[in-house]
Amino acid sequence: MLFRPILPAIIISLIAASAIAHEFWIEPQEYQVQTGAPLLADLRNGQKFAGRELAYFANRTERFELIQDGKAIAIQARLGDIPALQTVAAQDGLLVILHETTESTLTYSEWKKFRKFANHKGFPEAIKRHTARGLPQEGFKEVYRRFAKSLVGVGNAHGSDAASGMETEFVALANPYTDDLSKGFSVLLLYQGKPRANALIEVFARAPDDGVVITNLRTDAKGVAVIPVNAGHTYLLDAVILREPTYETDAVWESLWAAMTFATP
Repeated sequence: MLFRPILPAIIISLIAASAIAHEFWIEPQEYQVQTGAPLLADLRNGQKFAGRELAYFANRTERFELIQDGKAIAIQARLGDIPALQTVAAQDGLLVILHETTESTLTYSEWKKFRKFANHKGFPEAIKRHTARGLPQEGFKEVYRRFAKSLVGVGNAHGSDAASGMETEFVALANPYTDDLSKGFSVLLLYQGKPRANALIEVFARAPDDGVVITNLRTDAKGVAVIPVNAGHTYLLDAVILREPTYETDAVWESLWAAMTFATP
């Protein structure tokens, strides 16, 4: 039986409250596992590919699935689970862990924080738009949702990724555990099922010594980017959409965060 820690309610609450709008990703404890072996993965929130583990909360989760050979299976997690995913790798192949959050809200207390965020994630025009809309420079809200995937190789690791229907997501165009990556690792970035052209992707590369190098790339006209990779590294890809809310809310901005993690043998 896999160990499921039981946290006091106050600790769980503190962990949940820490999930502010930094990067959010799925981090398997092992990116390559044998068939029948335990499969454990954390939900993490932080910066520069470092952050704390988040407990599982059903009310913060829209989708939590394992996808393999085109079949999706809902993950049965319990309140407070750390790691959030605790299961067994049942069969050979490329396994995709998918996690989509429900909506969360943050309030900007300082104008400079919004400016920094908008510029950092590739939306400098949002700063001008904010002023043009006559919005305040402090005390305003943003709603955000996360759309994370992680690629795990089970046994022979054969297989491929595919679009899952999330509002924004990365789709791997190569299998990092079986394909030749000497010319890079190709991904497609989607928004509402369509390619995002000229979109900013932040690439976090963690070396075996835990050093992290951060670079920025942009997708081409077809929404594709080729990520340079090195053997023995783990990677986090992050891409954000910042838009005016598409529904009635007291928030004045809405952000959608796509993330993908994988490792290179």
